[in-house]
Amino acid sequence: MQRCISQAGSDRKARPCRHVAIRPYVTDLSPSSPLPLRESGIADTIGTTLHRGPAEPVVLGPNQPERFYRGGPTIAAFRGLEAEGSHRPEDWVGSTTSLFGQSEVGLSRLPSGELLRDAIRENPEAWLGAEHVKRFGADPAILVKLLDAGQRLPVHAHPDRDFARRFLGSSYGKTEAWRILAVQKDAHVHLGFRRAIDSATLVGWVTTQDSDAMLESMNRLSVKAGDTLFVPAGLPHAIDEGVFLLEVQEPTDFSVLMEWSGFALDGKQDGHLGLGFDSALECIDLRAYRSSELAQLYGTDDGLSSVENLLPTESRAFFRLDVLRPRSHVSIEESFAIIAVTAGDGALVSKRGAAIPLKRGRTILIPFAAGELKIEGSVEVIRCRPPIVA
Repeated sequence: MQRCISQAGSDRKARPCRHVAIRPYVTDLSPSSPLPLRESGIADTIGTTLHRGPAEPVVLGPNQPERFYRGGPTIAAFRGLEAEGSHRPEDWVGSTTSLFGQSEVGLSRLPSGELLRDAIRENPEAWLGAEHVKRFGADPAILVKLLDAGQRLPVHAHPDRDFARRFLGSSYGKTEAWRILAVQKDAHVHLGFRRAIDSATLVGWVTTQDSDAMLESMNRLSVKAGDTLFVPAGLPHAIDEGVFLLEVQEPTDFSVLMEWSGFALDGKQDGHLGLGFDSALECIDLRAYRSSELAQLYGTDDGLSSVENLLPTESRAFFRLDVLRPRSHVSIEESFAIIAVTAGDGALVSKRGAAIPLKRGRTILIPFAAGELKIEGSVEVIRCRPPIVA
């Protein structure tokens, strides 16, 4: 649940490219310790030279900005690291999006220390592919996060693209999807209103911070590891304490808070995207969401299939999310992608011969120029990709 403006890459002019020899780099989940692959025991067999272009996937370390709600230890445990602070509940993976009102906080850095955003601007086609760049410019068009709800998140919603264009000067809203990785106890999420409400009722709840009334009016859904939920922009929602998930979303940090009492922020100041609540609350879907509609947003997998897409078809206009579970190996086509390893052990192997070990908690950025890759071993991988180019 975030609030941030992301500018489209098509609005920027690329800087001149420099010819440099590219060697694959990996960091063992530490953003400050870049290691050449040969020094970390991984074959370095690449002889490719590109215009500042990436030749191989890059292992990314944590990128956890401080937030107003508790969380973070579950992310650290997932990655096999020590927790750093009690209010770092989000890990922005392969991010070219900054927090709302910030210039660089939230942006991912490559092992070299360079911002991923800047590297993509210098050679967008190598990172993203020519067809993607024609449609979206030097912009990955997605944001991926790990989210550890150390306390229940406040009730909130995100604007859609039309609202964002009219009020926020952005071509993106914030439609999102969640893949539930773990729950610490019987946990729930709250999605949409059970019955339609009017704007006066909503304003009254927000003004008086009537959290009980808001939560009572919403659908309460039990979740477990392996569940996937599609959350369209405008749909009010909250996530219970104890839920650990991967989120893929449009690349913004836009949120409108309906609730902030008991959280470490001033919602009257920070909850309306600088628009004032009279305007900001217009983005919220006030209609009733029946069980049949909620069922269209919800998917769960059998834990057996090798490749699954559990999101509804309409999600592909915003992002793609696949679960890859090879029996021995699976080939993945050339594409910009961000992957997270959620179970097992294996390897990500390129045609050039480089292999990156896959283990639980590892997150990897795949550039388009890496070409077709192979995932080997007994492993489960979540792959997040940009929307389909129309």
